[in-house]
Amino acid sequence: MAAPKIEALDHLVLTVAEIEVTCEFYKRALGFDVNSFGEGRKALTFGYQKINLHQGGRGVEPKAALPTPGSGDLCFLTNQPIEEIQRHLEFVHVPVIEGPVERTGATGPIISIYFRDPDGNLIEVANQL
Repeated sequence: MAAPKIEALDHLVLTVAEIEVTCEFYKRALGFDVNSFGEGRKALTFGYQKINLHQGGRGVEPKAALPTPGSGDLCFLTNQPIEEIQRHLEFVHVPVIEGPVERTGATGPIISIYFRDPDGNLIEVANQL
């Protein structure tokens, strides 16, 4: 029997210390939209993607075995020049901790900058080269 052929990622879940702080950060730093769904749950949306947010210690079942705020390492692609993203982050007082640096993305070379969200998750924003 052939293995399944997965086509795309629908959503992922970030466990965070404070959902409202996380929502404000991602709106300010990356322009994400915040959507409510279900029974007062929150999600960050951009393009055709969604990040569901779980409050640390109060995750929705089923959930990861050891959900921990600050354990994420995410890379987002943009067509906007990485230098513009870096200037925007500086303007909204989000320190870039590395970059621009060349890396290898899912489909080839990228140029990236790195910073952290309020929980300490490592966030990478990149341009495909």
